[in-house]
Amino acid sequence: MSKLTHFNQSGEAHMVDVGDKSITHRTAITEGYIEMQPDTLKLITQGQHKKGDVLGVARIAGIMASKKTADLIPLCHPLPITHVEIKLSAEKELSRVHCQTTVKTNGQTGVEMEALNATQIALLTIYDMCKAVDRGMVIQSVQLLEKDGGKAGHWQR
Repeated sequence: MSKLTHFNQSGEAHMVDVGDKSITHRTAITEGYIEMQPDTLKLITQGQHKKGDVLGVARIAGIMASKKTADLIPLCHPLPITHVEIKLSAEKELSRVHCQTTVKTNGQTGVEMEALNATQIALLTIYDMCKAVDRGMVIQSVQLLEKDGGKAGHWQR
């Protein structure tokens, strides 16, 4: 059984009790990409998309998503997030947008899920805003790059 999956005596899943864990500074960094047609990327980077500032809206959506993670993932603890940064950068040679998210808290459990959720929602927002001109976009390689804090300490991909 995984350390992250816990079952009660009747075999039902439950939230992990983090009450005895120390409050420490915790950070998670994630990334992901959305590939698209070159013309779609050009619309985004030149600010010519009819829906407005695609990357600006995606950034705000990702920040909002990080704060809603516990509402979406059933066994995820609600956390007091102290910082969220979402960097969106166009990679013209690969016709994609790269998203890197950093989430921080002072708490008893990590913020990996909040960072992963923020990255996914930022990329989904780009898809939503651009789907009328490019339905073939692909979201890929969403992953944890680094985490720090807590008993497990520092981990890096």
